[in-house]
Amino acid sequence: MKTLVVAATKAELAFFYQHFNLPEGDFIEAKNFDLLITGVGMVATAFSLGKHLDASRYNLVLNVGIAGCFDRKIELGSLVNITEDIFAELGAENGDDFLTITDLGFGENHFYSKSNINVGLPIAKSITVNCVSGNEKGINGLIKRLNPTTESMEGAAVFYACKQEHIDCLQIRSISNYVEPRNKDKWKIGLAIKNLNDWAIAFVGDMN
Repeated sequence: MKTLVVAATKAELAFFYQHFNLPEGDFIEAKNFDLLITGVGMVATAFSLGKHLDASRYNLVLNVGIAGCFDRKIELGSLVNITEDIFAELGAENGDDFLTITDLGFGENHFYSKSNINVGLPIAKSITVNCVSGNEKGINGLIKRLNPTTESMEGAAVFYACKQEHIDCLQIRSISNYVEPRNKDKWKIGLAIKNLNDWAIAFVGDMN
């Protein structure tokens, strides 16, 4: 049994590729782990996992990537362990209220990680979105309704797929920016990616 490392983009694992001398490609089979680059967003993630997720082959999915953070007390470049993730937009508007897909009786929108591995990182709650937050009204609405720590465009889709296949899953995110009106000058994507890769290299290396 192996670990499947999952990320949305190659850029998020650039140093990981270099360290393990991996060939170019979106699905790479290595000796002790496989690597899957899904593409950005929950649809691309679900499609890619649907092709490659195999419960007879993997005992752990490690989802890694950068994320935006709602909590200003968490420094940019910090790593967090996402233990619960929510499809924030999956549902229906009812005037000023929002009805989740669970409220509507059509499925689940709230998922949890499942793993006995202690990664030694702060635990956080995330939301998965199709549209990254960038205006005060929308941000305040999400905080009031869901009170998340981070947001990404893939996390809950990975948790969903792993739950369907009964495979343990970890989601580790590195904070690249705060969730606020869009201002790329304030982002620290390079730092976030470096710290994420350092952690992923050490984690996968320790498992070998």
